[in-house]
Amino acid sequence: MSGDEAADDDGGTVDAEAAAADCELVRVAVGDAAEGVATVTLDRPDARNALNAQLRRELKDVLDAVEADDDVRVVVLTGSDESSAFVAGADVTELRERDALEQREASKRPRVYEYVDDLEKPVVARINGHCLGGGSELALGCDVRIAQYGAKFGQPEINLGIMPGGGATQRLPRLVGEGQAMRLVLSGELIDAEEADDIGLVDEVYEPEDLDERVYDLAGKMASKSPVALEHAKKAVKAASRMELEAGIEYEAELFALLFAGEDKNEGIDAFFEDREPEWSG
Repeated sequence: MSGDEAADDDGGTVDAEAAAADCELVRVAVGDAAEGVATVTLDRPDARNALNAQLRRELKDVLDAVEADDDVRVVVLTGSDESSAFVAGADVTELRERDALEQREASKRPRVYEYVDDLEKPVVARINGHCLGGGSELALGCDVRIAQYGAKFGQPEINLGIMPGGGATQRLPRLVGEGQAMRLVLSGELIDAEEADDIGLVDEVYEPEDLDERVYDLAGKMASKSPVALEHAKKAVKAASRMELEAGIEYEAELFALLFAGEDKNEGIDAFFEDREPEWSG
């Protein structure tokens, strides 16, 4: 790895690929598809990537490593081709065995949904198949959602006598409106990728053979920007659904001003005037 690697707590370096080497259900590839882009792949094909305790734990560990790896500027989160799914939901067997106290313990934050939502680096969901229940909630935590035709979406928890518990009742209405969220949560019905696009649940839909080209074109464009500017811009946009307008505008102005304390602002402007590509220091 290069000298740009992030330092860990002991003064060493963090390599996201190496950190994932011991994981059984999560893989990481950095820079294979686009420079500065880490692809985090969920790979539990026997259960279509259902989120069991091991998968959640490994995903948290991997996201920690990705956050700390300075060679990574953007994350693509997806399911393996063998799984034929993004995430088909939570592991129902684990849910059946829990009582209320055990579920409260399992629901302590931060969960995988918060790990994805709170990541400082942009996260693009590459939705390559079923995206249901906890899988939909994982995608809702991402910053951009790009799906392939044939993918299915929904919150089917109501069919099991329960309700979404990973953030869907809060993030989904903010994304698609209260009425559409009520329809999906209260009926448990599934929708296809075209309808998900129509209501704003996903941002773009492509044929399977075109999915990677678009995902990595977009992720690569993001990764070519100043990492500090990316982080601050992401924070500002997320604040729009979490703050009153005036408070959000003040927050945006403060983040904007903070960028003037770093070197990337001058480098970006100088590169613009000199008609060259900028060399970000981060």
